[in-house]
Amino acid sequence: MAHVQNNKGSNMKKFVLLVFVIMSLNVFAQAPLNKYSNALALRMQGDKSGNYLVWVSFKDKGADFSKYLSAPQTVLSSKSIERRLKYKLPALDNSDMPVNESYIKEVSLLGGTVKQKSRWFNAISLYASKALIEKIAVLPFVDKIDVVASYAANMKTETMHSISKQNGTNTPTNTDVIDYGYSLTQLQQLNVPAVHNLGYHGEGITIAVLDAGFSLLSHEAFQNMHIIAKWDFVNHDPGVGDSTDMGEGSHGTQTLSTIGGFKSGKQVGPAYAASFILAKTENTDSETPIEEDNWIAGIEWADSIGVDVSSTSLGYITFDSPYTSHTWQDMNGNTCRITIAADLAVKKGIVVVNSAGNEGNNSSHNTLGAPADGDSVITAGAVTSSGTRSDFSSVGPTVDGRTKPDIMAMGSSVSVASPYSTTGYTYNDGTSFSCPLAAGTAALVLQARPFLTPIQIRDALRNTASIHTSPNNQMGWGIINTLAAINYFPVPVELTSFTCASGNTGITLNWVTATEKNNSGFEVQRRSYNSQDNFITVGFVNGNGTSTEKHSYTYNDKPGTGKYVYRLKQVDFDGTVSFSKEVESSFDVVNSFTLYQNYPNPFNPTTNIKFDIPESGHVKLALYDVLGNMVKVLMDESKDKGTYSCSLNAKNMASGTYFVKLISNGYQKTIKIALLK
Repeated sequence: MAHVQNNKGSNMKKFVLLVFVIMSLNVFAQAPLNKYSNALALRMQGDKSGNYLVWVSFKDKGADFSKYLSAPQTVLSSKSIERRLKYKLPALDNSDMPVNESYIKEVSLLGGTVKQKSRWFNAISLYASKALIEKIAVLPFVDKIDVVASYAANMKTETMHSISKQNGTNTPTNTDVIDYGYSLTQLQQLNVPAVHNLGYHGEGITIAVLDAGFSLLSHEAFQNMHIIAKWDFVNHDPGVGDSTDMGEGSHGTQTLSTIGGFKSGKQVGPAYAASFILAKTENTDSETPIEEDNWIAGIEWADSIGVDVSSTSLGYITFDSPYTSHTWQDMNGNTCRITIAADLAVKKGIVVVNSAGNEGNNSSHNTLGAPADGDSVITAGAVTSSGTRSDFSSVGPTVDGRTKPDIMAMGSSVSVASPYSTTGYTYNDGTSFSCPLAAGTAALVLQARPFLTPIQIRDALRNTASIHTSPNNQMGWGIINTLAAINYFPVPVELTSFTCASGNTGITLNWVTATEKNNSGFEVQRRSYNSQDNFITVGFVNGNGTSTEKHSYTYNDKPGTGKYVYRLKQVDFDGTVSFSKEVESSFDVVNSFTLYQNYPNPFNPTTNIKFDIPESGHVKLALYDVLGNMVKVLMDESKDKGTYSCSLNAKNMASGTYFVKLISNGYQKTIKIALLK
């Protein structure tokens, strides 16, 4: 009996063990499936032999948080960090941390080749077979696997026209100091010349243009353009023009000239004095649509450099078989990953402007293309020179009921640089061209009102546009009025310049009161940068309060080495007070000879060279080629002790390696620089 009972018990244990093993195998088999998105599962079910472009998202970023948090400059440029701090954002957050390299390595060892990396989504994209996807899915640090969405650039209505006749007049008005040539009408419609006459042309603003390449950067309209970075996310190289690799860049040439080209009497962009970042994100060689991972990689890269405004003249919604399209029902601001990334860029302090699309009107639903559906994206529709809506311009509302587009700019017969002649110009149609016009005006507003957030920039453009009292889904809030947008958020004190006094001993503040009639004076206040210290008053300037006035204050008692923040406290006759925006200044002790590495490096065609001298004396700064021959003398004069910089323009020099030598009071220092054309 006992023996039978023992056998029964043994059999029961075997049965339980077998059930446990089967259950475990079922769980193990199901676990990868639980990591597949619905879109991927459907795609793999319909096509089991294909090679899929997928997102592999990870559960975390590993254990290296502290090293990045303590040194954010290893991830972001100083300009990117400063932009975040300006908006009271953390210098670095979890989304900025790099994707864990050990995770990427383990995926690669399985046979996957990484296409793009996304810090914001903590993911990588790669092409993978069904078998490889199944292997990746069982990795414990993998959270989700999804399809990389593909989009078609909608350029079907974009047709170039002859420039043989003027689109208006090329004669400046009496108050215009710039000859706008063919582009006068498109800028006058937005009240841009009035803003240019105030001295705003985009100086100090960095704009990223994400497009299908830029085929003719040798065009005369780009000869004075300050391009600080270029990258081809299709072919993974620094060349964004036409070459032997994939993609043709005529479209980007035209959009770039619309926003920032400058050739007096022919073509002027609204923000022609800005700095530009160029990202090639679309392959035009085939009907294969753009993948969202290229655009996301492009905007993350631009963020890390320090972009202020982005312009994307590509609206994405449908594409050709066998790819599965997004539909108008996905235009809700929260479905398309490219839209989520655009909204996240805005949260990081970037003004994001996008074409509405060229799908025209549909009485039953929206015709928008992602990321134009983003709630924080400034979506630009198109109008004619007379101000009526262009019939191809896409319309809202978004599926969740928001009015789109946001604003309108000229998109019919817009003057652009010809992509086929270095001195030619033409007209083109499409929201591809209303977008850079709108982005250029946003840059001007940001330059004039640098304290405004991206959402405030959007609101200023909206609430001063031509039909802002009755917005609709055909025209949004209407045609932009750039000057009115600048003045939409009144400020009690406008600082028109901020400069360090000579000898690095103090600061000079210059400002203008707007239309204040109740102003008795200003307290000049200071505190240490990035601290919780209270502001202290360092001076007072009287104000008459009767009209627009210019004021100046010089503070010659240097507070000590470090970075400081200054602001103005306006005191009115009735006792009320208000404050200006805050400005920054650094005071450094120069106690050694230093020749800093030039920036940018490599460069084309200009770069800046900075050096310190701790004592007065003669300074010679010269440029040499690799054979030791002097090419150019950059500086040869006596200088007081302090920090100095000079600009090198190598427009007429050949690409290659050069050396910069500093000689002063027996000190010599040499750096190597690279000119890359």
